[in-house]
Amino acid sequence: MIKNFDELFEQLRSRSKKRLVAAWGVDNHTISAVSMAIDKGIVEGTLVGDKDMILAVCKEEKIDSSKFTIIDNKVELKAIAQAVGMVKSGEGDILMKGLCSTDKYMRGILNKENGLLPAKATLSHVSVVLNPNYGKFIVLGDMAVIPAPDFKQKQAILKYVVNTAKALGVEKPKVAMIAATEQMLSGMPACVEAALIAKMAERGQIGGCMVDGPLALDVALNKEAAAIKKLTSPVAGDADCLVFPAIEPANVFYKTNTMLCPGVQTAAIVAGADAPCVLTSRGDSVDTKLNSIALAAISAK
Repeated sequence: MIKNFDELFEQLRSRSKKRLVAAWGVDNHTISAVSMAIDKGIVEGTLVGDKDMILAVCKEEKIDSSKFTIIDNKVELKAIAQAVGMVKSGEGDILMKGLCSTDKYMRGILNKENGLLPAKATLSHVSVVLNPNYGKFIVLGDMAVIPAPDFKQKQAILKYVVNTAKALGVEKPKVAMIAATEQMLSGMPACVEAALIAKMAERGQIGGCMVDGPLALDVALNKEAAAIKKLTSPVAGDADCLVFPAIEPANVFYKTNTMLCPGVQTAAIVAGADAPCVLTSRGDSVDTKLNSIALAAISAK
């Protein structure tokens, strides 16, 4: 099992490099992160965007621009479409969001004719949090793409977080279906659907993982809380993955970690497309974007 991002970088260095294509990759953070990923030997990098802007950033950051393949496209939407098209045609293994907004980036991925969405597929945002107070990766979904997942979408989110945990070396991930309480309360849809999905896993309808729910966040992540509440579960207190009932609690959990917990490291990708798509905020740090490149690389076929 990969325990931290340094171990992830080390494992990726022993594999063949993935080809990354950055859509409108014209900003300091994107270019710096791709540069660092190239220096670490984990990707080959292509930047699609205004070449003059790219070269100006490279000069400002003292980055050798020759390490990138630069494709000059001075129109943001056309640059996004070109980057998506390169990944779709097999010229790249990973798509990365640059300075463009998330809605423009997602529109490129979701384009029916030239995008990266397989037929009948569900896209989901998968995030990884490494909090020193927990001691191992937490894989969670969905904090950015599906606002109010229905029962079928929750199963898709579960599949993606499990696949990501397995890519990080967790042989049989422990998945907590999060709700406001671990009590089975019929009046709370999150509890009902969590219990149904847990029962499906128990019966073998969902394989390759252990699932329990509903679980409140404290019993999912804290063995003492689970013991106090007399909750016996192979998942409680030791969850690898968290599936949230809606976008709001997932987003709040992620941002609480990043804003209030010193030493936290994060990464994020869109799963379910034809290739992993790095999706971070334009304001995210270079380290988060570098970590997300690594997560996409370990997830790529």
